[in-house]
Amino acid sequence: MKVYRVGREVVVAVCDSDIVGKTFREGEVKIEVKESFYGDVDVDEEDVRRALKVATIANITGKRAVKIAIEMGIVDESNVLKIGECWHAQMVIV
Repeated sequence: MKVYRVGREVVVAVCDSDIVGKTFREGEVKIEVKESFYGDVDVDEEDVRRALKVATIANITGKRAVKIAIEMGIVDESNVLKIGECWHAQMVIV
């Protein structure tokens, strides 16, 4: 997980640790899960929940990470993209 602060925005990038460095494709859609974006810090589920609670923007990748966001009610399961075997969701507070 990595947290960015950009002006008033708190951007949380979180992914499952076992997919870092992998690329997934579904048709013409591709996602690269890069350590440079998602960070190199391994965190537990409670850390993810705390970060997502204060996020104004979130980029959430991987089945476990996305399920946490669904359980928290910040992502609706019907809006989750499945890119190959990879789950992906984004959240923005307006």
